[in-house]
Amino acid sequence: MIVSIIIVLIVALIVIALWVNAVQQHKEKQEGKRRKELTKQKAIIEETEEALMNNANIPLSEHIIRVLQRRIYEALNTMVINSPGSKALKSRLTEAKEHLSSNIQGNNSDALSIPSNDKQLVGLIQGIKKLRAILRSEHAKGRVDSQVFSGEDKRLERLQLRINIESQIKRGVSAQAASMVGSARQYFEKAYATLNSVPFADEYVTAKLQEVEGYLEAISVELRASNATALKKKNEQEQDDLDVLFAPKKKW
Repeated sequence: MIVSIIIVLIVALIVIALWVNAVQQHKEKQEGKRRKELTKQKAIIEETEEALMNNANIPLSEHIIRVLQRRIYEALNTMVINSPGSKALKSRLTEAKEHLSSNIQGNNSDALSIPSNDKQLVGLIQGIKKLRAILRSEHAKGRVDSQVFSGEDKRLERLQLRINIESQIKRGVSAQAASMVGSARQYFEKAYATLNSVPFADEYVTAKLQEVEGYLEAISVELRASNATALKKKNEQEQDDLDVLFAPKKKW
């Protein structure tokens, strides 16, 4: 009888140990998921705040700013759900909610300053690409109206095109001023090809096409003049060589 009781107790202890272990593993798994979700939302907030700070270099419309603010709010709300005891997160969520209800002044202009530094230029282009990616993501989640998404994405596309074209033209003009005609022509031809490939035609595209065509025509005229001069010099040199060859020999 005692042996049977001992066996039952041992089995019970094993079952309890297995149950406790399963519960512990489940808790650890849930905690891992929670931490992973918090890390994900934190990364979203940091990425979005960085995009908002680009307002100093990239003109952000009211719609774009609202999209970014809403994205931060939703990320913070998810973090609060996963960490309901965090007062810091709740405070940030309240602050984000206030931002959503406050008045903001957007900038719908297409004008922007093109940096001369290549590193800054790359950063500017990457900033616009990141904004377009965020906009697409929020639209896919149903947080952005389709009409707003279409208009804002096109505006960002125009800004990206403007940066590309202006930088190519600036480089072409600099190369031309340094008498690097071949390099200048490559820059202008690249700008011309890009302008011809865009799926829309507005005043900016039309004006820049004419401007680039003017630069390319000027280079063609310069090259034709240079080639004519070089050919003339070559002919004169050949004539001089012939004159020396067939000149009467002097008798000493």
